[in-house]
Amino acid sequence: MAVQEMHAIATQPSLYGKIVEMGIVSVIIHLLAHENTDIVGAVCHLLQELCDIEILSENDESVAVLIDDLLNNRIIEHFVSQVLSRLNNVDKDEEEAIHAVFSTMESILDFRPQAAENSIDQGLFVELMNRATLKSAFDPNKLYASQLLSVILQTSENAKAKLVEKKDGIDFLLRALASYKRKDPATADETEHMENLFDALCAALLRKENRLVFLKDEGNELMYLMLKEKKASREGALRVLSYVTAVPDGVENCDHFVEMFGLRVIFPLFMKTPSRTKRKDTTPVEHEEHVCSIIEALLYSCSPDNRQRVLSKFAENDCEKVERLVELFLSHSDRLRRYMNRLKKQGIEMDDDELHSERLNNGFYTLSKIALILADVCLSSYFTCKEKASNLFRMKTKNPSVKDHLEPILSEMLENLGEEAKNQRDRIDLILSQLKMQEEGPPSEMMVTDESGENGSSDNNVDGNNISH
Repeated sequence: MAVQEMHAIATQPSLYGKIVEMGIVSVIIHLLAHENTDIVGAVCHLLQELCDIEILSENDESVAVLIDDLLNNRIIEHFVSQVLSRLNNVDKDEEEAIHAVFSTMESILDFRPQAAENSIDQGLFVELMNRATLKSAFDPNKLYASQLLSVILQTSENAKAKLVEKKDGIDFLLRALASYKRKDPATADETEHMENLFDALCAALLRKENRLVFLKDEGNELMYLMLKEKKASREGALRVLSYVTAVPDGVENCDHFVEMFGLRVIFPLFMKTPSRTKRKDTTPVEHEEHVCSIIEALLYSCSPDNRQRVLSKFAENDCEKVERLVELFLSHSDRLRRYMNRLKKQGIEMDDDELHSERLNNGFYTLSKIALILADVCLSSYFTCKEKASNLFRMKTKNPSVKDHLEPILSEMLENLGEEAKNQRDRIDLILSQLKMQEEGPPSEMMVTDESGENGSSDNNVDGNNISH
């Protein structure tokens, strides 16, 4: 068959321009509508081979003309209408043809990320969402669908909006993930599928409006149960919560999480980092990052009453959580210091933006979250927390000054926040000034707590509840 003979062209990418000039691409695409599904399958496998990821990466100029011609001929629309809508996973040959379609799309999206927009306009995005979240037996094409769905959501802002435009795609993702609430995936491939669904959900939650849909769809409740069950889905749920509560757009989810007694599950995870996580792509360092990000967001975004509930946890059991904060602060400080020393030894030079990005990825991001939590806790009405932190710093570093430890981190944060982050800048400015006041004045002048539990103060008030958000 002529289609089979054309596989030889894949070994000569320099000929791709010729087959475009001769109009062969258009002929190949029209064969996808052939009534004989064997021919359709053969064409799918041909396109998969022509667009093999290794060929694309090694022959940029030669293959660009082929990929662009495929996109100009609306290859994605033809895949959806002529292949995915007609073939099924029951027949082995048809299942392999669908797999070839997904493989081709993966290559195209990798080579032309802007093709994500074509996938939305030409129906592939909805098809992937349906296939990835369908309540059916797990198979390789379901895995591929979830992978491509995740890629498109991470690439396209339009996709994040389209996810909830006609159908509630957040609900689709939550329902699919709910099957892993009380049971672990059966295989490594199914574990990867679950992780793709979490990736897709996290990408969708970068859009503020989708966080409110997540709240409406009881996403917090599902994540709570996953954290409680301690299955393989736990770390994914933790990551989702770090996205949905993130500053500055997580207000509603932060308050709801506290009100649904979410502190009962988040603080045990804060107190003990799993030495070995079940998710292959989550390290103990990432676990600590997600937990600290959530707690810092709760302190930033919650209403005064809910914020006080978070702060009160740090005064429990002889301030054991303050001890954990100091332990994490010193651990991530040391991690960042070791990384900077390696850079210095290697003689690597970077501009300020590159250096800040590297520092963020090697300890500073989590360290900044810990610093903000520790500052809030030490400036709260629970003076024993501040005293505990000072004593721990004295024992471990010989410098009891909380301000001395936190000020460099908070100042670096302030320097790297853009003008658009006015509320965060104002908050850090106020924290820095209050830390200075707290260091200079005696405790009795800084904080007065009346019998009703409400905070009163002298002129030197350092009440954590008065930190402007």
